[in-house]
Amino acid sequence: MALDIAPEKVAHVIIKAREYDAKVGAWDDSPEDGDAEEDPSAILEDYANDPTRAELASFIERLNYDEQANLVALMWVGRGTYEKEEFDEAVDTARSERINATANYLLGIPLLADYLEEGLEKLGYSVDDVESDVL
Repeated sequence: MALDIAPEKVAHVIIKAREYDAKVGAWDDSPEDGDAEEDPSAILEDYANDPTRAELASFIERLNYDEQANLVALMWVGRGTYEKEEFDEAVDTARSERINATANYLLGIPLLADYLEEGLEKLGYSVDDVESDVL
């Protein structure tokens, strides 16, 4: 049961997924109407051209095939679809059942950050330590 993705990369996805999940529907007509200097809470608004999703998707897409399969398997372990002892099986399943782009699949999962964090913890990684290395 070897993790073929650096825990720091997973932590980066967790951090960005939390930023993405924190977004809410835009309440201003345009980003210029409520910029962060005038209204600090405006940074949480989700606009069509918001770079957060694109940045996260791009990061996931740049991962190699094995890293993407491990990321999906880690999410499944965190979600409880697989047990930690079944991690290798989860990776094999992620490889064989890949139909859509990994980024699209993962970004469509509510609580992605929580599942990845739980998956890391189940595999024996300290999420706080790993995230502090990224921040």
